[in-house]
Amino acid sequence: MRSPDQACPALIVLLSVSAVAHASDWPQFRGPARDGKSPEVNLLKEWPKEGPRLLWTVTGLGEGWSSAAVHSGHVYTTGMEKKRERLFAIDADGREMWRKEYGGAWSRSYPAARTTPTIDGDRLYVISGAGEVVCLNRASGDIVWKVDGLATFGGKTGNWGTAECPLVDETKVYYTPCGPKTTVVALDKRTGETVWASESLNDQSAYVSPVLVNHNGRDLLVTITARHIIGVDAKAGKILWKYAYAKNHPTASENRLMINAVSPLYHEGRVFATSGYDHVGVMFQLSSDGTKADPLWITETLDCHHGGVVFIDGRIHGSNWHSNTRGNWICLDWDTGKVLYDQSWQGNKGPVIFAEGMLYCWDEDTGHVALVKASATKFDPVSSFQVTVGEGKFWAHPSISEGRLYLRHGEYLMAYDIQAR
Repeated sequence: MRSPDQACPALIVLLSVSAVAHASDWPQFRGPARDGKSPEVNLLKEWPKEGPRLLWTVTGLGEGWSSAAVHSGHVYTTGMEKKRERLFAIDADGREMWRKEYGGAWSRSYPAARTTPTIDGDRLYVISGAGEVVCLNRASGDIVWKVDGLATFGGKTGNWGTAECPLVDETKVYYTPCGPKTTVVALDKRTGETVWASESLNDQSAYVSPVLVNHNGRDLLVTITARHIIGVDAKAGKILWKYAYAKNHPTASENRLMINAVSPLYHEGRVFATSGYDHVGVMFQLSSDGTKADPLWITETLDCHHGGVVFIDGRIHGSNWHSNTRGNWICLDWDTGKVLYDQSWQGNKGPVIFAEGMLYCWDEDTGHVALVKASATKFDPVSSFQVTVGEGKFWAHPSISEGRLYLRHGEYLMAYDIQAR
């Protein structure tokens, strides 16, 4: 059903998916470079009282916290129906083009589809809650290849299964099974054949979607497992450095310290990692060849739960964890970790993305969406509105593409017009 109504040097930027894409596409989790930032311009700087104009609503998507991945106006997202996961394709007018079952859902604690599709040329990639890595044809939804990653690599997950969005480069798709055999693997994106499997850290996977950076000519995959922050040579599969995140900062119970769910940030040779539950955030300086990562500073203020963080003009923006239902909105200085502001907005935390000088913040408990000036001094909402359809937590990260804001809540996906005219 539907209802109407600055370029950076190549050696230091986050790598986006390898397919040729429109500048305004949102082709994967957290956007073109997996950093929560959209390059779009000419967007509204203030919304009407009732919010931006709702273009369409699609329902019947099943249970899921999948974001919208967007290519040329076509939208892709996932949902769970009867303990199976399905991928949905929706056109620019909100009409369903197809839906395809691709794997098994996580059916225990918090059952729902977790993965956001990654768009790469004429193919789509997903990872099911049961750890199946799947490649599908973008036009038809037909499965091209499928690998039971958890079984094949002897993976070990936490209490909420696999919650990872596929990372794709020019030739490979990456997956983090962990366990006694390996930690990270790379599959040939055309065939699903194993390209390499890294050494094992005898760890279990967390709920982190890895990022890929080109650091001084070396492609480096950076991610967080249950107990470690790691940097992996993306070409050879060698773990170049590891940091005992839980052991070095025993700020809470071990079980809580293993619940990592935020993709790291990278900028000019530095990596920032954060996690919730009173864990610390850590800033690292990479060696020139990327084989070492030295801690520079820690923060006890920004322990982001799973709403993500963004880097803007020398600052880190995100929300922290006071409890599973409470948190503040935080801004830190990138170089020093100094707290620039620590402010409550309705008492709740949630996902955040950025475009054209503005933060888009979503209250994960009430469904209020705020348009916020990306200030270094205060949390400064300009406009807000409330999403009232759907059930459960508002955990799906927003997406922006071609002047539209996409919001997913439960079985519903909504498209809002945020283009300035």
